[in-house]
Amino acid sequence: MSEEKSYQDIYWESDDGLKLHARDYPSDSDKTPVICIPGLTRNARDFDHLGAGFSGGRRVIMLDLRGRGFSEYAKDSSTYNPKQYVSDIIMLMDELKIPKAVFFGTSLGGVVTMIIAKMHPARVAGVLLNDIGPELDQKGLDRIADHVGQGRSFDTWAHAGRDMAENGGDISPDFTLKDWIAFAKKVYRMNSSGRIKLDYDMKIAEPFDRKGGGSGALWNALENIKEIPTLILRGELSDLFSEEVACKMLEKLNKADLVTVPRVGHAPTLEEPASLDAINQLLHRID
Repeated sequence: MSEEKSYQDIYWESDDGLKLHARDYPSDSDKTPVICIPGLTRNARDFDHLGAGFSGGRRVIMLDLRGRGFSEYAKDSSTYNPKQYVSDIIMLMDELKIPKAVFFGTSLGGVVTMIIAKMHPARVAGVLLNDIGPELDQKGLDRIADHVGQGRSFDTWAHAGRDMAENGGDISPDFTLKDWIAFAKKVYRMNSSGRIKLDYDMKIAEPFDRKGGGSGALWNALENIKEIPTLILRGELSDLFSEEVACKMLEKLNKADLVTVPRVGHAPTLEEPASLDAINQLLHRID
């Protein structure tokens, strides 16, 4: 991605008074906008390559969920929950006068996407579910629960990158140290005292549910995207989203494609050639 800033920072207010942030890659196109929703500990920076890649051919909005990135931290940690995120996103869509969007949801972002489809089906034009479904494997949930809310910090980006390589080698076995440092710059941010710290509120860990298994409500939510163009992405090495669940989802959805991203765990970065090809095919079907 070019160093030149090609997006606008936009802010809006939640129903409980938080100032929330997103990156808006504008476009004059009349194509349906894309709204990108990141995972539990992630932020808008995860999707920057998509905004740059579309080069103004489609509007792309990348969210910092409350408590992440440049969105304010919640006073009440219980508001770190999917239904509140849905409310925040719908308020943004209303403020920007976006009647419907294609939703790209990674991990938690995919859960939020499914709930948007259940609560506001008319707002959904297409769906990308990135390594997530209505049923989650316990192994992956345990791994996430062991790391979320652990306030690590580092002196240099190289130290942060090496730490991520040690903890994430099974997820992205082909990453070089350079890749891990670039990845760290999406997850961490340098604070005013020069320390490199995780870019989210540690209190998001408080309401986190580490119980695996299936969610009947989320399986039901799939009914609302049954006839909507959908891409199910699964990392080949994922410890959270099984091939069995992905195939079960595919059977329930009439307009879904399933693509497995090779040699990647939870979750694909959406920069992989297989991911980008599948995304282009999804958007071509929608428009």
